[in-house]
Amino acid sequence: MAWKKSPPELIAAFEKAKPSGPSVTARPMFGYPALFLNGNMFAGTYQDKIIVRLGAERTIAGATTAKTFEPMPGRPMKEYVVVPDAVVTNPAKLRAWVDQAYAYAKKLPAKKAR
Repeated sequence: MAWKKSPPELIAAFEKAKPSGPSVTARPMFGYPALFLNGNMFAGTYQDKIIVRLGAERTIAGATTAKTFEPMPGRPMKEYVVVPDAVVTNPAKLRAWVDQAYAYAKKLPAKKAR
């Protein structure tokens, strides 16, 4: 299956939801925009979806029923969920989901440089 690029409007919505923390860095992951904190990815785009890393702390409305992210069938990334389309189209709600992922990333140990 060929991967497709994220649509420009999805990337624009994702960029607007980026937290303003000084340690947040944006860089591509597998060719898609992604956000990192201390080397840990906490949000990104994948094809026509936005994904966030929430771990078990899914306290935001709709997160407990959000689909687990699977970049390839049968290969789930257990801490990551696909943000529902209704949230992606609402800037305030999308920002809340990305902020929760950012808060979760703050609790993770920093990744060591390779």
